[in-house]
Amino acid sequence: MAEEKATVGGKYLEYKGKPLVREGDTICYGDMTDKYVLILEIMSYKEVDGVSVPDDIFIQIINPKNSGDIKNQGSKKGLYDAMGIGLVWLERALM
Repeated sequence: MAEEKATVGGKYLEYKGKPLVREGDTICYGDMTDKYVLILEIMSYKEVDGVSVPDDIFIQIINPKNSGDIKNQGSKKGLYDAMGIGLVWLERALM
């Protein structure tokens, strides 16, 4: 029997009024009509109390119309820190 995938019914989850989408190890945050969006790439995981959580995160601020146009990039340990710095970078890029 084929495994069913849950869908959100055509709507995206939102954080601070912008779409937040995850596919595999890639998390995309931002409106695709804006000049830049935030991309978080999960590079590795670690075990915490028996649960696998993201560890090394690669952060990029890119132009969604031209993925070669990278405004800023870096890496952080942990999804919380990566999302925090990524949001600051994105806010500054959109000013």
